[in-house]
Amino acid sequence: MDISRAEQRVLHILAQGGRIDIEKDDTGLIIDLSCVTREGWHLACLDMTLFRKLKRKRAIRSVNGGPYRITRRGLELVRSQPDNR
Repeated sequence: MDISRAEQRVLHILAQGGRIDIEKDDTGLIIDLSCVTREGWHLACLDMTLFRKLKRKRAIRSVNGGPYRITRRGLELVRSQPDNR
C-alpha cells in the first residue's frame, strides 16, 4: 500500500520516537493535534485529514488514552531512510 509524502514525514517522526498529542473538548471531540519529535519540536504538516488517514490505515494508535504512537503496521508502511533508527 502506497502512502503519501506527508504520511511518510509523520511516520518517520513517530518511528524515531515522536508522538501525536491530541486535545479534546468536553464532549470528546478532537479540537487540536500536534506531532512532537523526540527532541520536542513540533511538525506543522499534521492536520485532521492526515490524522484520520493514518488511523484508518492502522499506522498509529493510542494506548490507555496516551499519545498516539506508531504501530507495527506503520513501521511496515514507512520506507527506510538512513536517519531512521
